[in-house]
Amino acid sequence: MWVFGYGSLVWKVGFPYTKKVVGHVRGFVRRFWWWSEDHRGVPGSPGRVVNLLPDSAESQVWGVAYHIDDDVWESGVKDQLDHREKGGYTQHVTNFYPEDTNMEPVTVTLYLGDKDHRQYAGPDSLENMAKLILSSVGPSGPNKDYLYNLTVAMKELVPEVVDKHLEELDQKVRELE
Repeated sequence: MWVFGYGSLVWKVGFPYTKKVVGHVRGFVRRFWWWSEDHRGVPGSPGRVVNLLPDSAESQVWGVAYHIDDDVWESGVKDQLDHREKGGYTQHVTNFYPEDTNMEPVTVTLYLGDKDHRQYAGPDSLENMAKLILSSVGPSGPNKDYLYNLTVAMKELVPEVVDKHLEELDQKVRELE
């Protein structure tokens, strides 16, 4: 079983895995367009976290795939991730392309939020998103920490890949601090 992380799973795993592989999925774009009422905000004052949205076939979102033994997945990790991603995300499968081209692509499970879900925040100005992220706090901590941790982790994992949305938002929040 393979699971793809593109948000907090990149830097905060929290489950046992047998292999960690850096790479990307295609056909998506990562955006801070999802309300978080359970981790980086609260009901009535949500934070913003990332979601993947359909995009052109050649679009790439970089992250980390984790291999989890099937028995470990079934004995608790699946339920743990379903609970962690309970805020409107559902499981989907797609192909994952490892950075190491000697490794074959693998099928991964990833968690996506649907645009029709009430927690789909949608686009907003960089300024508005940054202000909200700077001020939001939830049970998992300040919203800005989620952004900063993700930005740092992506720069460390794939320094040659620029995620413009992520980096511009990080820069704007830091400017407002």
